[in-house]
Amino acid sequence: MFRFKQFSVGQDRCAMKVGTDGVLLGAWTPVRDADRRGLDVGTGTGLIALMLAQRTTAARITALDVDPDCVGQARENANASPWGHRIGTVCSPVQEFGDGPFDLIVSNPPFYDNSLPSPDAARTTARHTASLPFVDLLDAVDRLLAPDGRFAVILPAEEARRFRMLAARSLWLTARTDVRTTPHSGVRRSLMLFGRQPSECFPQTAVLTVQTAPECFTPEYRALTSDFYLKF
Repeated sequence: MFRFKQFSVGQDRCAMKVGTDGVLLGAWTPVRDADRRGLDVGTGTGLIALMLAQRTTAARITALDVDPDCVGQARENANASPWGHRIGTVCSPVQEFGDGPFDLIVSNPPFYDNSLPSPDAARTTARHTASLPFVDLLDAVDRLLAPDGRFAVILPAEEARRFRMLAARSLWLTARTDVRTTPHSGVRRSLMLFGRQPSECFPQTAVLTVQTAPECFTPEYRALTSDFYLKF
């Protein structure tokens, strides 16, 4: 069980456990007062769906996953939270899911492409793009996103560059934050926000450094995640 300030996440039946990537995406994704429907693609434990529910007062969040064990655990985690009535869970590939449109779509997707699959089938599904290629994810976003909706995603730096090129066919990058583990390390992850319409002042770019030394977290990282982590 992973405990946050306002909810806890059981994760014993999910291949992918609570991690920094999911917390970053759930905390960083801009949420508007007008957002009424959100979709978390590849929800796993339901972490990001729970974080979005905490950050809104009325939005209904759909937590979608292809793994029945994950969907069951996400449902249990939602029911144990203060926002279970606003979180729906669905077991389906996003390629076959059609309950749009959504004001906000988020995903911490599988990103390993040509690497060796894990012996654990569930972990392979969660980590490798065979079950959800980037093209399929983007096609689903294009189909499910409202005209003024936004799509947020987190990916490793190299995969993020490839993803941006593919997304340019139908979406505009409006904001990007590159994440470094320390001030002197390379970019580890990219947080990206896309929309259907371009804007003269976009894309907004920033760099977020997580820590200056082991367990010495930067003020920026603390501010971003302080509503969630118990240690902050």
